[in-house]
Amino acid sequence: MRAETIQELIETGLPGARAQVQGDDGVHFEGLVVSADFEGKLPLARHRMVYATLGERMGGEIHALSLRTLTPAEATAAGL
Repeated sequence: MRAETIQELIETGLPGARAQVQGDDGVHFEGLVVSADFEGKLPLARHRMVYATLGERMGGEIHALSLRTLTPAEATAAGL
């Protein structure tokens, strides 16, 4: 699995989201996802939203995905 593919899947599954995904070994990845849909949601709910865009690939083709999920306001405050 390529990081670019994961990024595309997330951005397709969460319209309007901005994703950045990195990973060098093809199974372990780190991602930053910024979406207005995260507003008012706890981190666990945000992560579930992202994992839902990846479906059965999680735990299969994607062994691990470490996420940072932010609203646009949180991303701006963090300088991202």
